[in-house]
Amino acid sequence: MRSVASPEKLGGGWLIADTSASRVFTPERCNDEHRLIAQATREFVAQEVLPGLERMDQKDWKHVRYLLRQCGKLGLLGIDASEAYGGVELDTPAAVVVAEGLAASASFGATYGAQCNLAIIPLLFFGTDAQRSRYLPRLVSGETVGAYALSESGSGSDALNAKTHAARLPDGSFVLNGEKLWITNGGFADLFIVFAKVNNEQFSAFIVERTASGVSIGGEEHKLGLQGSSTTPLLLDNAKVPANNLLGQIGQGHKVAFNVLNYARFKLCASTSGTAKTALGESARYAAERKQFGKAIANFGAIKHKLGEMSARIYAVESMLYRVAGTIDTFIGQRTKNASSTKLAAFEEFAIEASILKVAGSEMLDYVLDENIQVHGGNGFVKDYPAERHYRDARVNRIFEGTNEINRLLIPGLLARRTLAGRLALIPTAKKLQDEILAPPPSGVAINNPLDGAKYTSAVLKKVALLILGCAMQTYGEALRDEQEVLSFAADIVIDAFAVESATLRATTAHAAGTANEHLHLDAAAIVIQAAVTRCEAAGREALAVMSQGNALRTQVDTLHRLLSRPPANTVAARRRLAEAAVSRAGYMFDG
Repeated sequence: MRSVASPEKLGGGWLIADTSASRVFTPERCNDEHRLIAQATREFVAQEVLPGLERMDQKDWKHVRYLLRQCGKLGLLGIDASEAYGGVELDTPAAVVVAEGLAASASFGATYGAQCNLAIIPLLFFGTDAQRSRYLPRLVSGETVGAYALSESGSGSDALNAKTHAARLPDGSFVLNGEKLWITNGGFADLFIVFAKVNNEQFSAFIVERTASGVSIGGEEHKLGLQGSSTTPLLLDNAKVPANNLLGQIGQGHKVAFNVLNYARFKLCASTSGTAKTALGESARYAAERKQFGKAIANFGAIKHKLGEMSARIYAVESMLYRVAGTIDTFIGQRTKNASSTKLAAFEEFAIEASILKVAGSEMLDYVLDENIQVHGGNGFVKDYPAERHYRDARVNRIFEGTNEINRLLIPGLLARRTLAGRLALIPTAKKLQDEILAPPPSGVAINNPLDGAKYTSAVLKKVALLILGCAMQTYGEALRDEQEVLSFAADIVIDAFAVESATLRATTAHAAGTANEHLHLDAAAIVIQAAVTRCEAAGREALAVMSQGNALRTQVDTLHRLLSRPPANTVAARRRLAEAAVSRAGYMFDG
């Protein structure tokens, strides 16, 4: 068995380790370079992207290619690539602020994401020097447009069950046959990362050029949203692929696919954060201007509730997102390998966190955009306002990059596998909790102090997550993978535990720094915590009812309730303060 590394350096390690607020990256720790990049991105979107929304909706792919080239000139396509390939190779928070900024246009954000996350990243992580030199400079400049071809009609979530096959010819080249679906950028891409089975069994990745014989593009899909992005099938009919366009090794395509998806899930969360902030600003401005019963609707408690809750949910996801960005950079900084292999190792290590972010971000965004329409009333339902566009565009995020259902299975599944491999001490830690949870809360805990109470509750939620995971692993063993409902309940608790700890650590940092809006940080954290406690108790009860019965179940449920019992915070007042700040700021109160 492998020795267990320091928990704080491991993906999922936060669950069994105490984390110091001073070691957690928050948006407030962004430097001048990050802020300049964010500003440049916002200006580009305002001046170039948003004026052309209708052109994109009308499938003007020439214009979209122009926008990608402009992104290239600004260095936005080369965030991850080194100067050797025309990139700027900035840190992970820089990649986050760019993705957030571009999300004001979801269609172009999807186009950009496919270029950077699904075309450039596979080449950076798995390409040979020759492949990188040939393809990356033009991808980074935007002269070449890339796309990613993984899904098929019978293998969406079950990607490894692909039917597209590759036959190797005597000269070492390959012939590919099959049909790929849901190809973002498909209508105008020059280059595709394609997955196929060599000899119908060895799942592998290939670089396929559009001009290759046997390659053709199907018609545009008629989608609910993202009208300004291209989505097509890719048809391969004896498509000839040179031997040197094999990406990675034969039979190792799963490593390419899954690690690229880890990165894409992380970046998707950044996009959801950016769109949510945009929508909050729209809601706040509309609420300040719209008058009913003789006054602005921003003055009504029901609207304040919505604006405040939207703000708190954004705060939770943003806190998790930047925390993970900082953790990744710390991981990278501790290693001496070349940049691409080190970044690959980082996103492989923090695959659990990537799935957490993907689920939390996409579901937060759906809530925010639904409320954005509600704040706008009837105007939210018509195309005169952007609310309806945001709503349609966002729905696919719960399907993109692995459905939220799949990601919910991955979170506890990866935790369990790493535990069984000896990389995470979840079971020993859970066993140690058995005696602890039967004792009364330790004396001296300042439960009534908002910040100390938040820290205490954060620790309790991690214990609850460990207890549910430990019980599940002991009850089912390797058969746990078949208990999807239990896995989903456990995932929800883990997600909430991470959200609460991240929000608490960020609020702690704001308090220590004495920031002017410290009270708003505490308000947001309080709202996040109270909702999480309620959800975790409900999910815990559901999970325990599957695994236990009789007296054992009653004891476990009583213990769960006692652990999570806490005096309620006045979240009504907290939401009102956040809402008033949103209206005063005409947007998200923690930006910049």
